[in-house]
Amino acid sequence: MQGPEGCTSHAINARAHASSFHFHGGSIAQTVMAHQTALDLSPDTDAPVADPLSRAQIAPALLNWYDHHARVLPWRVAPAARLSGVRPDPYRVWLSEIMLQQTTVATVAPRFNEFLARWPTVAHMARAPREDILAAWAGLGYYARARNLHACAEQVVETFDGRFPDTEEKLLTLPGVGAYTAAAIAAIAFDERAIVLDGNIERVTARLFAHDAPLPGAKPALRQLTQSYWPHARHGCFAQALMDLGASVCRPKTPLCSQCPVRGACAAWAAGNAADYPKKQPKKPKPVRHGFVVVISSTHGRIAVETRPERGLLGGMLGLPGSDWSTPQENISKQSDTVEAEQVPLAGPIAQADKRAQNRLAKGQTVGRVRHTFTHFHLELTVQVVDWGKSALPAGLQWADPGAKGLPTVMKKAVDLYLAQSRL
Repeated sequence: MQGPEGCTSHAINARAHASSFHFHGGSIAQTVMAHQTALDLSPDTDAPVADPLSRAQIAPALLNWYDHHARVLPWRVAPAARLSGVRPDPYRVWLSEIMLQQTTVATVAPRFNEFLARWPTVAHMARAPREDILAAWAGLGYYARARNLHACAEQVVETFDGRFPDTEEKLLTLPGVGAYTAAAIAAIAFDERAIVLDGNIERVTARLFAHDAPLPGAKPALRQLTQSYWPHARHGCFAQALMDLGASVCRPKTPLCSQCPVRGACAAWAAGNAADYPKKQPKKPKPVRHGFVVVISSTHGRIAVETRPERGLLGGMLGLPGSDWSTPQENISKQSDTVEAEQVPLAGPIAQADKRAQNRLAKGQTVGRVRHTFTHFHLELTVQVVDWGKSALPAGLQWADPGAKGLPTVMKKAVDLYLAQSRL
């Protein structure tokens, strides 16, 4: 009675933290009940069911809860306004969904407002220099999203005359838009019956049905189960209701089952073990990679930066010159906790610098190291400092203010270490 398994795509948990946001209050019960009476909120009747009565009650109960307790988010149309006919702006929905991938609501909300102030429409973003988008993205991580953000805006303007397509199929043709994001935009912005499945919704469904198969293999089965109780109207509101339920009530480690509007239909709640779901495969330890960066300082207190290659991690972003990041732990000298220049190959402009410049770089002073975690590995970077005085920089490097925006988090950590040491 459950769907096939084996999908390996990872869950998106960006919305799992939202406790700092307020909820809608106000009495709109009469409006809500009138609309729910007029709309068909029944689930699929041909889906496999264990308890049709309980399953049929999920959508109306959850939508009623959402209508009174929806989170107030800068990209969202409140349920009362939505019921009165206000439609979400597809640009805002798209921008928020891209920013929320692997990033919390609390982090995204203020940055979303900054982006919207600078680029209020998709046309504004398409016309903006890509370097400005990348610099504004600094600190949000997963920087391929920023490159795709600009590319997507350009394609919407060039191919779709500045209007986002309104179907999952066409949305999937846009750069950076995968299956989840396409479904979310289709449902929230265009009220299409697109089954949205993020980390919150997976958790809610796994608990409703006490689904024992572990993630990520259980994704197809969880999608089928979610579809079985998805209503035939108010698709955007229902998707956001599930997200809000997972973020504020059906939380990962400490679910607030006493506050859940659908606990009467929840198999895990009935069994008293909601926190045990969803099941997950044991995580493999992340490998550790090593490398070094060089803070090349000038007489005037500036530092040298490079533009990283388009392909690869932090592609197109500003960064400090240094080595590649492929050196495994076993190749690092056991006599030192830091990585020396001769232990790892140089990368970028300094690898092409003349011998005199490389000799100066080799005399850099080590001031410490920083650690940063990417999706698939930990990175440990030794930070070296070289006083370049008033000399000209090697080709491919440029001077920048140490406090300037635009540096990715891992590079900012290295600069902050340098600044802290320079004050001693």
